[in-house]
Formats: sequence, C-alpha cells, structure tokens
Amino acid sequence: MPDKNYLTIAKEGMDEFVERKSRFMGFIKPVTTEEEALNFIREKQKKYWDATHNVYAYVLEGGNLCRFSDDGEPQGTAGIPVLDVLRKEGLTDCVVVVTRYFGGILLGAGGLVRAYSHGAKIAVDAGGVVEMRRCLLGEIVCDYAQYGMIPSILADCGATLTDTEFGEAVTVGFSIPREGQGSLEAAVIDRSNGRLSAVFAGEEWVPCPVERHKK
Repeated sequence: MPDKNYLTIAKEGMDEFVERKSRFMGFIKPVTTEEEALNFIREKQKKYWDATHNVYAYVLEGGNLCRFSDDGEPQGTAGIPVLDVLRKEGLTDCVVVVTRYFGGILLGAGGLVRAYSHGAKIAVDAGGVVEMRRCLLGEIVCDYAQYGMIPSILADCGATLTDTEFGEAVTVGFSIPREGQGSLEAAVIDRSNGRLSAVFAGEEWVPCPVERHKK
C-alpha cells in the first residue's frame, strides 16, 4: 500500500463520442492489482469483439507499474496518449479501455492521438476523481443532550461521520485525516467544556472528494 495520499478513480464509468464517423467509447475502472486490470481489459475485448480496436492503459503501485497497448493502431497514436492522460491527471490504481469502431475515414496520426486522448479524458470525467487519504478511525461517546453539537464539530475539523449508535448513550463513529487529529481532540474538549473526548482506534484509506475542472 502507498504511504501517502494519492488520486484515483471513484467508480467505474463510461462515455463516448463520434469523430469523423468513427465511434469511440472510453471505459474506466478503479483497480488495485494487475489481475483486476487485465480482467477488465479482457471483459471489454470480449464484449466488443467486433470493434476495430480496443486500446488500453493502466497505472498501478503509485505510478511505478504502467502498461498500455495500441491494439493495432499505428505505434504511439493510441496506447501512449491514453496512458498520458492518466499520468497528467496524476492518477493511479485505475485502468482505461478506449474502444473504436472505424467509420471509414482515416484520422491521421495527429487525429488518432487527439481522439484517443479525448476518449480517455471523458472516461476519467465519467468515473470521477477522488483523493485516497489515510485516515484515523475514532469515536465519541456522549449523552443525548450533547449529541447535537458532535456533527458540527466533526465537520469543522474535516472529519467524516461514519456511523451513529443510539443506546443508553450515543456513540458517534468518524474518520479524519491523520493531520487533523490534534485539532479535533482540542475542539471536542473545548466545546464540551472538558466533558467529552475523542478516542482513536485504527486507520484506513478513505476516498475524499477532489475539486477539479473538466477540460
């Protein structure tokens, strides 16, 4: 597993467009292993067996493992442009397949590069980008009178409420980036006049929204 935050795809996505009668379909999926990436590629190759080309690229292990294929298109006009989109977006742990049905009009080398790049980019936009952040898991136990202030404390400190259990007391579970631990602890103590505290136990990777502008 990586030791720092990283960008990846939120969910499987797809989009398509037509360029000079050729139909391009861009597919994307978050993956964590090469086997998952290859299975996704084989799935698209099988489903779109009659396509002219099924070009692909994937990035894993924080960018240390990259693979691509032109699948019969002129060298350098398809697989590398798709991979370059993933690199420029700073993404890892994802796989893209851009499927083309030839429409009878040649696009030329430059046209192919632009088309496959666009196919990858619309797939990225369809899947959405998230930042995976290493977050601490914790909980706050309070009574019902104190519960009302907890969600706002969590939100103000950048924590995410994960679950709430209502029993004799209220147990509020949350996750928070490691760098926010100190501010949350201080806020809980301050706003409860020292009656409450946050308890931390364990950590996990949590997807966080990323503000991005489509190009």
